[in-house]
Amino acid sequence: MSTIPIVIAHRGACGYRPEHTRSAYLLAIAMGADAIEPDLVATSDGILVIRHENEISGTTDVASHPEFADRRITKTVDGQELSGWFTEDFTWAELSTLRAVERIPKVRKANRAWDGRDGILRLVDLLQILDDSTRRVAMVAEVKHATYFASIGLPLDELYAAELATAGWSDDARLTTECFELSLLLRVRERGVGGKFVFLIDSKGSPPDEVAEHGATALEYSEYLTSKGLAALATEVDGISLAKRLVLPKAADTKTVGASPLVSAAHAAGLSVFVWTLRAENKFLGKGLTKGVDAAALGLWKQEFTAIMRSGVDGVFADQPDLAIQARASLIS
Repeated sequence: MSTIPIVIAHRGACGYRPEHTRSAYLLAIAMGADAIEPDLVATSDGILVIRHENEISGTTDVASHPEFADRRITKTVDGQELSGWFTEDFTWAELSTLRAVERIPKVRKANRAWDGRDGILRLVDLLQILDDSTRRVAMVAEVKHATYFASIGLPLDELYAAELATAGWSDDARLTTECFELSLLLRVRERGVGGKFVFLIDSKGSPPDEVAEHGATALEYSEYLTSKGLAALATEVDGISLAKRLVLPKAADTKTVGASPLVSAAHAAGLSVFVWTLRAENKFLGKGLTKGVDAAALGLWKQEFTAIMRSGVDGVFADQPDLAIQARASLIS
């Protein structure tokens, strides 16, 4: 392999423990992940907490807390109408009373044994975990819904920069910041945060900040992937992070997949490339890679993982970091 990708534990080792918990992060570190990925949202009192979304009914036991029953509400976040409980309607002291639960219990039944064992973590808690690790583990932090949070008086770029500075992480070489909103990345850099900056690109749609500013004329993600778009991105960020199907279409023949033209084009423009998300269960694998009829069973994950790695990417996000490490080893041994 010309490029040996790093393995980034997606929300920790969330294939084995409820996502974004201390247990998931510690297991990912023990498994040998090169980096950990937290998702960052804010509380009402401006504390950055680690949840995949600001709506937390699917990842915590908030619905079982009668004292918070009146907090249930319907909101529109980045154009999507959602009903539930939202981090920005709680103080950190209130959120700290909740316990984490498995987000997809029908697929990851074994993870339910860990429901209730861990609470919600703050960004500062994860930074301490990484600082205390006996080996060097990086962080690839995703800042979520920046335009939405700014609209309600919670500027995530300011909160993020301040918390990193307090923790001594502002210019740590282990730090990568990523977001689906390019404007957020630029504001974070302007606030003196160092490390690397990576723009997340989905397989369809438009970035939320683009939609907020330009409406129907907003740039689509696909426009960033043209030669012109990649060249422009290279003047502003260090890399891009691509949805898996942009690199490996669902019906691709994984036995013959080699270097991806898209990855090669990004590299030629001077950009590094990450891919998300490697998941081993049948439910998430491409055509021809399932094994049996149980969506929760592991399929032919190694074929998909190795095909993605052969595409030339610099890093992969994986729910089962140990399996991604196995796949990588099989290609470089």
